[in-house]
Amino acid sequence: MRRFSAAVITTVLLAATAVACGDDSGSGSSNPKAALQVVATTTVVADYARVIGGDRVGVYGVLKPNVDAHDYEPSPADLNAMKKAKVIVTNGVGLEEWLEDTIESSNTTATVVDTSEGVTLREGGHEHGDEDHADEKKADEKQATGASGAAAEDDHGDEDHDPHIWHDPKNAKIMVANIAKAFAAADPAGAATYEKNLAAYTVELDALDAELVKTFGALTNKKLVTNHDAFGYLVGAYDLEFVGSIIPSFDTSAELSAADLKDLVAAIKGEGVKAVFSESSLPAKTAKTIADEAGVKVVAGDDALYGDGLGTASSDGGTYLKMMRHNATTIAKNLA
Repeated sequence: MRRFSAAVITTVLLAATAVACGDDSGSGSSNPKAALQVVATTTVVADYARVIGGDRVGVYGVLKPNVDAHDYEPSPADLNAMKKAKVIVTNGVGLEEWLEDTIESSNTTATVVDTSEGVTLREGGHEHGDEDHADEKKADEKQATGASGAAAEDDHGDEDHDPHIWHDPKNAKIMVANIAKAFAAADPAGAATYEKNLAAYTVELDALDAELVKTFGALTNKKLVTNHDAFGYLVGAYDLEFVGSIIPSFDTSAELSAADLKDLVAAIKGEGVKAVFSESSLPAKTAKTIADEAGVKVVAGDDALYGDGLGTASSDGGTYLKMMRHNATTIAKNLA
C-alpha cells in the first residue's frame, strides 16, 4: 500500500483544517443538513448510499465520475469530510489503496463499512480458456469498526482478488444490505426508512439481473476484450467468454508488455472476437491500436464501457442501474 510522506500528510492536514475552519456546512455533501453525514469512497457506493439513505443522509463522494479509482490521491476536502462523517462507506477488496492512510490522517471517529463483506470474491486473473476461481469470503472476517479504534484495513484486499464486485447485481444486493445495516446502526430513528429503501432497491436489482440474463443469453458470440480486467464478475454471472484485456491486470496502473499485446492481437484474430471495448476512465488510444491491428472495431467515446465507476449525472452511466444497462446493451449490440 502506498504511504504518504510526513511532509505530505502535514500539508494536507493543515489545508484540511483551514477548510474546516472556513466551512461547517458539510461542503460537498448531497444534503449538508441531514443528521447522518456519510463519506462514500467510490461513485458506485456513493450511488448506493444515496438510494438507501434517501433524505435522511448527506453523502460526500470522494471519487468523482470517470476518475480512475486505482490511482487516486486524496484532497484536503476529502479529509475534512471524513473527519465530520458518522459513516464511511467503502468498496473494499483493495480498490481504495489510498484509504487507510487517508482515514488515519483525517482523525475521524466514523464507522467504516466495507460493502464487500459477504461477497464471494473472484480470485486471480483471467487466463485464456480458464474458468474463474472464487474465494468465499467469511462474513465475520472483518466487522465494520470505528476508525478511532482501528484504521480500516482491507484484510483480503490484495492483488489476488478482483475488487470490481459491483458488476454482478447479486453482489450489489449484498453491498446495499451492508450499507442499510450500517445506516440503521448509526441512525436508529431512520431504520425503517433504510429498510424500506433497501427493499425497493432490491426489487430493482432483481429486475436488472433478469434483464441482463435475457440480454446476454441471446448472444451467440460472447467473446469479450476490454481495456483492463474489470469485468470478471459480469463474465462469471452471465456466461460471457473473456478473451483478454489490453492491461492484463485488475489495476489500471499495471505495466504494459509488448509480448502481451502481441498475444492479445493473435487471440482476437484466432478466436473470432468482434470488438475491443474501451472504458470511460481510460484513454482509448491503445484500444484503437489493438483493434486496428486485429482488424476489428473499437467501441469508444460515448459507447465506452464503465469499468471502474460511474459517469457524470447526465451520462448513460449516471447511476448504477443506468451504468449496468449501458454496459450490457453496448456489449450485446457490438457482439451480435
